[in-house]
Amino acid sequence: MSKALDGVRILDFTHVQSGPTCTQLLAWFGADVIKVERPVTGDITRGQLQDIPKVDSLYFTMLNHNKRSITIDARDPNGKAVLEALVKTCDVMVENFAPGALDRMGFTWERVQELNPRMILASIKGFGPGPYEDCKVYENIAQCAGGAASTTGFDDGPPLVTGAQIGDSGTGLHLALGIVTALYQRHATGRGQRVTVAMQDGVLNLCRVKLRDQQRLAHGPLTEYPQYPDGEFGEAVPRAGNASGGGQPGWILKCKGWETDPNAYIYFITQAPVWESICEVIGKPDWKTHPDYATPKARLPRLKAIFDSIEEWTMTKTKFEAMEILNQYDIPCGPILSMKELAAEPSLRETGTVVEVDHPTRGKYLTVGNPIKLSDSPADVQRSPLLGEHSEEILRDVLGFDGAKVAELLQSPGLRGVTRAAAE
Repeated sequence: MSKALDGVRILDFTHVQSGPTCTQLLAWFGADVIKVERPVTGDITRGQLQDIPKVDSLYFTMLNHNKRSITIDARDPNGKAVLEALVKTCDVMVENFAPGALDRMGFTWERVQELNPRMILASIKGFGPGPYEDCKVYENIAQCAGGAASTTGFDDGPPLVTGAQIGDSGTGLHLALGIVTALYQRHATGRGQRVTVAMQDGVLNLCRVKLRDQQRLAHGPLTEYPQYPDGEFGEAVPRAGNASGGGQPGWILKCKGWETDPNAYIYFITQAPVWESICEVIGKPDWKTHPDYATPKARLPRLKAIFDSIEEWTMTKTKFEAMEILNQYDIPCGPILSMKELAAEPSLRETGTVVEVDHPTRGKYLTVGNPIKLSDSPADVQRSPLLGEHSEEILRDVLGFDGAKVAELLQSPGLRGVTRAAAE
């Protein structure tokens, strides 16, 4: 079966997480992603957080599936010539170097356009134009600069970053959409263009509801926040703990076994249409008509006491027992699932969301598959490449060099370290 992006070739200059997230997603959709790496060392994440000596780390393998690897030293004339040839034959170049690095390599936007007017040059940077545009950015910095940390945590504690990689992976997802959009527009214009996503911008986009709340503050307290009615609201959106942040109040509640299991919790939403069912389930039938509880407006200043009462019920059930009962009444809820539980969940294996992959040096490992499901283009997860594994076939099949030229290039300083590292 053909893939959605069959025929699209990506020149992947990315490393670490944000860029590889983008190019891996495009590879899952069928694009031919050629990952360019440094001789000998390759992508720095190959050696970071290694759990098995001299084996590519899970950090690398889980971000670089379905790609081909060629390692090139751009400082060498032969290496640079190969890179220029790849620019001429590829559709998209993706990079997440530090600001100015691509220009210093000799691949300014003007030079890329000279080599290939149809090329789409896609970049991830930490900040857009402004006072911080030359700063280097990592995941947690992006979360802080994009507004996530200031609005995460409890109001009596410091700002917190989230375990979800909204700075790196979130920005990579944004860039993938920009690339596909530019490819679509190229059908009409015949021209390439630049696609840029700043990590700060990507995080802020994911925090848009907090920018919504910042403007609502001018008109009074945020009544769905746990600070209401007894707490104080300052000039900026406060941290809201586990509040849902929307029109349906929610909170994380203890379940049976919470004393020894740090994940024996459930998220419970007191949705207005099922309020009467909630009252029946937790043994508070009088709340259905009591003036302090019968309407959403009346419940808002009493949410803490309400959730305390609901928690008395949830603590008598495991999170899965509570789920089974609550779902019978369409009461919105969700278990707090650990990574151990998610890794073992059969339904995620069946849908390809969690995939077991076999690697030649690591053996079998689990990874996250494509979260986006296309009915006519199902994604298959192929292992990440060894360093420089595809150098020869890329030179031969993509660039069309004959056997003698391929042999010459593989022995040149610009590529020689690649084949030696791959062989090892």
